Amino acid sequence: MKIGLIGTGRIGAFHAKTLQQVPGVTDLVVADADPARAASLAKTLGVRAATDIPELYADGLDGVVITAATSAHAALIHQALDAGVPVFCEKPVALDVAGTIGVVERARAGSVPVQIGFQRRFDAGYRAAREALRSGELGWLHTLRACTSDQSPPPAGYIPTSGGLFRDCSIHDFDVLRWLTGREVVSVYAQGANRGASFFADGDDVDTCAALLRFDDDTLATVTATRYNGAGHDVRLEVCGSRGARIVGLDDRAPLPSAEPRLSWRRAAAPYATFMERFHDAYVTELGVFAEVAAGRAANPCPPADALEALYVAEACERSRRSGAPVALAEVRATAGPAAPSGRADAGTAGRER
Repeated sequence: MKIGLIGTGRIGAFHAKTLQQVPGVTDLVVADADPARAASLAKTLGVRAATDIPELYADGLDGVVITAATSAHAALIHQALDAGVPVFCEKPVALDVAGTIGVVERARAGSVPVQIGFQRRFDAGYRAAREALRSGELGWLHTLRACTSDQSPPPAGYIPTSGGLFRDCSIHDFDVLRWLTGREVVSVYAQGANRGASFFADGDDVDTCAALLRFDDDTLATVTATRYNGAGHDVRLEVCGSRGARIVGLDDRAPLPSAEPRLSWRRAAAPYATFMERFHDAYVTELGVFAEVAAGRAANPCPPADALEALYVAEACERSRRSGAPVALAEVRATAGPAAPSGRADAGTAGRER
């Protein structure tokens, strides 16, 4: 199986190394808007580099992995579909709802799979919590508490093109909450703040946010995020039911220093520093699944329509942050465009376990 990779920055280099270990992948070709960067990575990994995108596709690919700049995602997905090549693309699908809807409609109309990179669906902890909830072991669900906290902020130049904290960061929580519960968000109330570097406010963004989500069965969820978690990179989810609970991310590297005088356990390792450390195994599993999807041996576990639903929630949170009022998801969908909602995240191929 020959796989192409477009975008050789930090996550692209990580995915390229992972793809070399995926069973069935025998050939890897990389490309980048900066040909020299692609050539450098290719030399390091002992693979081939294409000088541009047309040359990449001329090589005859069985699948393509897109890890380029967010602003290029939609165009690159369309280009891959024009070539009839199965696609894996890191989130988001596009910078805005309109661009995302365009990809959703194109993917629905064709037969080439487009898998979006929401790696938490492949994390062992999230999958175990989902199984416990779906089996009835936790009883009925009443509360979800999700957090995504970066240890340190991204470069200032990243913020103007990131889409904002809700779309760039919390969107992972929005996706995995839909996937885990099988329910839809009906309304949100969100707030944001800036206590750190001025470049967040300069970029019309926030460095810390909190949102209250109400689902269609009246389950409540809180979702928080920050760019400044000095204790370490912290991604957790508390799934609280009438009979029991599960906490995702509570392992021996969770950055949770206790203030209690009595504690029976101690961290066995240094806290996570980055999302790539935290979700290393999930990324490996995710790309392995994509190879199966591209080969036609597995159903697509995360189509663009699911990414659109998560984006609707992020859009509602951003509107709420700016207006200071709750926002109904129906309002966002009504002004978004013609694409119909995808349905619950566990419907059809989107929720099939592997």
